[in-house]
Amino acid sequence: MAKIDFGGVVEEVITSEEFTLEKAREVLKDETVAVLGYGIQGPGQALNMRDNGINVIVGQREGGKSWDKAVADGFIPGQTLFPIEEAATRGTVVQFLLSDAGQMETWPKIKKCLNQGDALYFSHGFSIVYKDQTKIIPPDNIDVILAAPKGSGTTVRTNFLDGSGINSSFAVFQDFTGRARERTLALGIAIGSGYLFPTTFEKEVSSDLTGERGVLMGCLAGVMEAQYDILRKNGHSPSEAFNETVEELTQSLIRLVAQNGMDWMFGNCSTTAQRGALDWAPKFKDAVTPVFKDLYESVITGEEARRTLEKNSSPNYREELDKELSAIHNSEMWRAGAAVRSLRPENRK
Repeated sequence: MAKIDFGGVVEEVITSEEFTLEKAREVLKDETVAVLGYGIQGPGQALNMRDNGINVIVGQREGGKSWDKAVADGFIPGQTLFPIEEAATRGTVVQFLLSDAGQMETWPKIKKCLNQGDALYFSHGFSIVYKDQTKIIPPDNIDVILAAPKGSGTTVRTNFLDGSGINSSFAVFQDFTGRARERTLALGIAIGSGYLFPTTFEKEVSSDLTGERGVLMGCLAGVMEAQYDILRKNGHSPSEAFNETVEELTQSLIRLVAQNGMDWMFGNCSTTAQRGALDWAPKFKDAVTPVFKDLYESVITGEEARRTLEKNSSPNYREELDKELSAIHNSEMWRAGAAVRSLRPENRK
């Protein structure tokens, strides 16, 4: 393990130089990794492992778009692509990458497919931590492990292809074989992680749900919409409002933050921008801190899990989701965004 100073707090992480791909292949040489679900995380993890020389099969419901996508990606029905239960039976590592609601629905069947010594792998601690709601309680005679990429399934794949990798957390919930940790690390490296940092199932799910609802998605969307609306109400054009709210952030400033941090980004902007940012950042922090406290409490108590499972398990879930996403897509701000993106040089060629 490498010891890294994270802002004054020293943590131990596993890098791909320490736990090499060659070592991962050795650990997994006798394993069959069954990736259950080919929706969000499934494709990126399955394809990366396959490219890295791991024996991978995919389990997916036959006849749907995800089945067809797996076929298009080179998985062969009856050889490396199977119905979910058959793949689970064939696998010695079962990567449970269905949606959280999908995991709850299929668990009674998947549980019957697990053999002594198998590893049940998650990329999210949700189903285990909220077992009172999901009813997912693994048998005692298997390993239960987690490797959670800090990004979407699409990013897992694109970062792998461009050689940059992705950061992932890892955890062991149950070690039956005595090999759970090395299995977890091997799988984490095999899916394309540049480094892995330790966590627990509980910490992973509480940070993940807070992050998704907060800065990463929910807060970001809400704050963007608020600023755009204020600019528009004060007479700014759609293109000006969008450029000052979204385009400059995504095409310039966030890239500076990614390179060397927020202070470095401030240092590479005008003195007027610096002064304004330094003065207003504390005001925004004070304004949103109570919201984040409420959000974290909702995560810890299981209320967010309850709402997620209730909404995502409803028969008309897909139709209702499409309506909500359509409302965003058709809003003036994101229609302005489509127009602005069409004007980027790479899109005008």
